[in-house]
Amino acid sequence: MGTTVNLLDAWSPYKAASTALNNTLEPSNIREQATKYAGKLEKLKSPLDKYLTEGVLTEEFVLDNIPKMMNVMREGNVTLRWLMLHTCALSASADQNKRCRQLREQVLTDSKYNPLVVFQLLLNIGQFEFKLKEMFKQMLAEKQAKWEDHKKEGSERMQELGEVFSGTKPLTRVEKNENLQAWFTEMSKQIGSLNYDDSTSAGRKIVQLIQALEEVQEFHQLESNLQVKQFLADTRKYLHQMIRTINIKEEVLITIQIVGDLSYAWDIIDSYTSYMQQGIKRDPSLVIKLRATFLKMASALDLPLMRINQAMSPDLMSVSQYYSGELVAYVRKVLQIIPQTMFGLLARIITMQTAQIKEVPTRLEKDKMKEFAQLDERYEVAKLTHSISVFTEGILMMKTTLVGIIKIDPKQLLEDGIRKELVQQVALALHKGLMFNPKAKVSELLPKLHELGSRMDGFRRSFEYIQDYVNIYGLKIWQEEVSRIINYNVEQECNSFLRTKVQDWQSIYQSTAIPIPRYAPVDESVNFIGRLAREIIRITDPRVTSYIDQMKAWYDVKTKQEQVNRTLFQRIQRAVGSFGLAGLDRLLCFMMVKELQAYLMVAQRCLMNPRDKTIHDLLSGFSQSLSPVSGIVGQPQKLYSTMTSKVKSMVPTFLDMILKVGQMQLLRKQIAHELNTSCKFDSKVFANALQTMNNALLADIERHYQDPSLPYPKEENPLMFELTAYLESAGFHDPFSKIYITTKRLPFFALFNFLIVISNLPKLVYSKSISGMVAKKPQDPLDSPPFVAGCITVLKQFHSEYTDVFLAYLGQYIRSVVEVLPGNKSQDLPQDVLNTLVFLEDFINYSGLTRKVVEAHVPMYLFDEFRSQFAQ
Repeated sequence: MGTTVNLLDAWSPYKAASTALNNTLEPSNIREQATKYAGKLEKLKSPLDKYLTEGVLTEEFVLDNIPKMMNVMREGNVTLRWLMLHTCALSASADQNKRCRQLREQVLTDSKYNPLVVFQLLLNIGQFEFKLKEMFKQMLAEKQAKWEDHKKEGSERMQELGEVFSGTKPLTRVEKNENLQAWFTEMSKQIGSLNYDDSTSAGRKIVQLIQALEEVQEFHQLESNLQVKQFLADTRKYLHQMIRTINIKEEVLITIQIVGDLSYAWDIIDSYTSYMQQGIKRDPSLVIKLRATFLKMASALDLPLMRINQAMSPDLMSVSQYYSGELVAYVRKVLQIIPQTMFGLLARIITMQTAQIKEVPTRLEKDKMKEFAQLDERYEVAKLTHSISVFTEGILMMKTTLVGIIKIDPKQLLEDGIRKELVQQVALALHKGLMFNPKAKVSELLPKLHELGSRMDGFRRSFEYIQDYVNIYGLKIWQEEVSRIINYNVEQECNSFLRTKVQDWQSIYQSTAIPIPRYAPVDESVNFIGRLAREIIRITDPRVTSYIDQMKAWYDVKTKQEQVNRTLFQRIQRAVGSFGLAGLDRLLCFMMVKELQAYLMVAQRCLMNPRDKTIHDLLSGFSQSLSPVSGIVGQPQKLYSTMTSKVKSMVPTFLDMILKVGQMQLLRKQIAHELNTSCKFDSKVFANALQTMNNALLADIERHYQDPSLPYPKEENPLMFELTAYLESAGFHDPFSKIYITTKRLPFFALFNFLIVISNLPKLVYSKSISGMVAKKPQDPLDSPPFVAGCITVLKQFHSEYTDVFLAYLGQYIRSVVEVLPGNKSQDLPQDVLNTLVFLEDFINYSGLTRKVVEAHVPMYLFDEFRSQFAQ
């Protein structure tokens, strides 16, 4: 399909063929041919313009001028074929042949080749063929009905004239004439006997009948009676129409199909794409003519498909589908200039609406009316809006078209084009807007989010503004495409955490018609969502910042300056929407899973290594020393310091992972809060429906466990799975209660985590001003909230008994240290005990456990004692 070869280059290895070709390639012959076709190009313009003038191509005109029109069509297609083939760009091999280049240059020079003129001829020929084809199809469909109608009318006219000459109609004032009466009655019968199926003999007979009618008018002086004369003229007219109708033959359509074949230009046509797009930009109504050109190209499929069909090949559908798809893709490519131009105009509207036009307040003082009117700016916006609506009108004029076996709906084409352009613009804005310099002294995150938020807000507002002028659902398209971009980028970013990657062609978010662009990574992240997540993690690093839960903010450990607060998540919401926040949350989940898996792997290596049982035996000894957990150990300071000193070398590795997990959990908590708040504000009914559904489902599950005979939501029921996705996107979830990885039983795991905690608690000190723990030494920083959150999450991945044992060890530690204190009541609790009690309070607060769980291991009065101690 569309494969063309340069014969001079292709036949060069064959001596006889090259010699035969040389006769044709004489410079004089080339000049003659080029000049001839250049002349034809000029001559064809006039008849084509005439035929394409509105109202010229009527049924009578077409039927009377078929030969002339077919000649023009032939001339036009031959000229088009010669010029397009001889002026097209040379193939790689032909371009290296000096003679090929020279001949092409000569053709271009001698024919005074102007691609715009050739393109105009292609448009006109395509439109002319399309109109003619449509008319002939309609005439063929109505051919028999019209024939019978004309025959009936002519026969009735003759019958009536017979009655007129009978003298029985007094009002006609025509004398009785039996001969004429008999003649007209016979004529009526003759017309009625004409047979549509035998068109050849019927045609001859009609010619004779027309002559007879002319003669009867002449010899019998019937001109004097206007009524009779009119009847005769009408009958002749109907008979003429019958002859014309006979001449409507399917051969004309077949000839148009053969003559108009454009399969040779399947590849060449792409070189005219820029001219098509420039033409559309200047005059959007050009799309109507382009429709005819696309249909002319589609007709190139007919011949190859007919051969495949004749061969009864099973590949008919797949081949047809492939080439139709290619053609539709080309149509989309050409027409994409409309959305591109629209978005260019839209960019100016955005600038004016965000930077120049002031928002009119609800109440406006009369003397400020002129200031807010901004007539010039509003006129400019109206002018740009009109231009956009003109482009829309241009593409909608195209009407639904069948290209090959694929139906193109122009409204859908326009919407897809707008979606494609929107995706390109938004993806680029997100890519460029979220690039950060990690070496910057002050984080660029907040300013960049503010700038991106303004850009996205401008896009959304202008989209809302033009949706009525373009006749699209602006908000629906905006939400669908932005969510698709975000989800696709989240999916690609999460690929780095997966063994089996989700490829582009497998992604449910990617589309061939409206592709999401992929940009080259600028750092370790795959795309903008990864850069955003890593920048947030960098500036809230527990080693350099301290999180204060009451303020929901992170502060620099050294300068005590606020680094990030809750407004960060509001800015993210404004910049990338709730889809972006939910995507960020999902990515943090993947990052946490990676850290938890690493934690588990190292823990398994330490606790279950069959070759090296040193740590296992060590912990086994500790476990026996602390047994029973409900009791009190003797000489606690010595025993616990011995334990922590023996595992000291391993603690930093585990601490790093715990802090990372805890930090991401705190970030997820903030994201969930922001999602939940915005959902309740923007979609009250949706939020209430979700909450009610969730409560109902949980109540059902609880009832099932209380009474197992009651039904339980089955595993194959997708309700729970689907509801979870909705709940997470609306912020109705608790990150601390989630299980992220599957685990096996690990011996002494609770004891090991207990040792990690008591090893690190001395690094902290209670601060009254923030009512929480902070790092004791700035040079050895440790942030308490991520530490607590990390411990909760790690323990949550195992059976709940591990958490109970862990809390029991902490309770035993507190009771043992308090037991050995001197009996003096004024004695304050030691710092280690105070830190552990604060840790336990935070543990309860973040994990959502009840106080009773801890009170089973730590007496209530100790909590009261340490609170009163801090109050002093």
